[in-house]
Amino acid sequence: MSNIAIKAEGLGKLYKIGAHKESYRTLRDTIADAFTSPFRRKKQRADGKGLKEGVSARNSSSQSNAEYIWALKDVNLQVMHGDVLGIIGSNGAGKTTLLKILCRITEPTQGCAEVNGRIGSLLEVGTGFHPELTGRENIYLNGAILGMRRNEIGRKFDEIVAFAEVEKFLDTPVKRYSSGMYVRLAFAVAAHLDPEILVVDEVLAVGDGAFQKKCLGKMDEVAGSGRTVLLVSHNMGAIKSLASKAVFLNRGEVRDTGKPEAVVNNYLASSGTDTCDGFFDWAYINSHRVHLQKYVGQIKLKSVRFKDAKHRTSGIHLEGSDILLEIEFSSSIDAEAIEVFVRVRTVEGQLVFTCLPGKKYMKVHPGTYRGLIAFNSGPLLPGIYRGDVVLSSNIPQDNVSPAFQFEIISHPREGDEYRVELLPSLSPTQGSTQGALGIIRMKSFWEDLQKVEGP
Repeated sequence: MSNIAIKAEGLGKLYKIGAHKESYRTLRDTIADAFTSPFRRKKQRADGKGLKEGVSARNSSSQSNAEYIWALKDVNLQVMHGDVLGIIGSNGAGKTTLLKILCRITEPTQGCAEVNGRIGSLLEVGTGFHPELTGRENIYLNGAILGMRRNEIGRKFDEIVAFAEVEKFLDTPVKRYSSGMYVRLAFAVAAHLDPEILVVDEVLAVGDGAFQKKCLGKMDEVAGSGRTVLLVSHNMGAIKSLASKAVFLNRGEVRDTGKPEAVVNNYLASSGTDTCDGFFDWAYINSHRVHLQKYVGQIKLKSVRFKDAKHRTSGIHLEGSDILLEIEFSSSIDAEAIEVFVRVRTVEGQLVFTCLPGKKYMKVHPGTYRGLIAFNSGPLLPGIYRGDVVLSSNIPQDNVSPAFQFEIISHPREGDEYRVELLPSLSPTQGSTQGALGIIRMKSFWEDLQKVEGP
């Protein structure tokens, strides 16, 4: 028996978009199309015509205003039994489309996918649930949809109910369930019915923290039992901790595949900024500005620049070295005091530390100002970090999240000349330890503001 659980070759899915109407199809049309489709595709390939051109030609007379988009294009994938595959990418990258094809919910436009094993899927909250049926009835219904016999569902029934924690509402129609109760029951059914391949699509984002932790523990247990798991998530921490392999999809194509740590770093590095550059200009800042009514915007962040101990601009810093963070902002008002808060987070969003100004800045007038903060990277493990910048002048002025990104490395790379150096501002007798908000206390030092533009 082959050890391959899933094999996809040249997988592609083409969708029609735009303002057009689909004509109604009869049962006869559907059956006839099922028989003729393989021959039509073969003829198109023999004629040397692209699939998109063939589809367009068939529909040009009635749907000339339709447009097409490749949700997936030429995807090649191989997953072995026992693998835990993390699938990452931005919204619209084709992750859910790939899972739907593998679960036989939709068929590919081109290519083929071979699945060896029974699949249990949780692609959307409450997939396969009927709102008028009770929780008890939906467990049996959903189990039957997943291909389980009634006696198999009965053996696992108590475990499912205990995991979902909906005993009191078991005989209540699920249309009266909250979204949290819905996803508890849906995940419990999918995870406990012993599928050989478990497919989960971002459902862990729903529910409270305790439930998410419980789900991660269950998925770890499923993976440890030797079953195959396909996990789509925007939680990079879950991908790193659970997955044995990872795939990065971008605009329907496979951009990278391999070890989760390397693939996640590649995804983050390509998600809107280059870590190596170390400079984040107005265009980047403006695209990540938090637009809420409470931020009045009379004082706005303009740019962020990372420097090493020799004041060279760089977004990559050696573990244990000192880092300078230069923040430039503009003010359109007179302000008695401006505070700048810098929060540094992991790529998973966990707050690591907060740099608070040691004192409130003095009165500023309209113009552009530049501030400098220094901190040592010693407590930070190698990896990629992101950060927010918040400006305040007694009232919230501006919030950019993320405003910057930087990387800590453990050893110098080829061509790098980094040396661990101690800035005078971070000598043991100086610096501020007010940055205690987070999981570590970071020693930091703020220099006084400098006015660079304005009257």
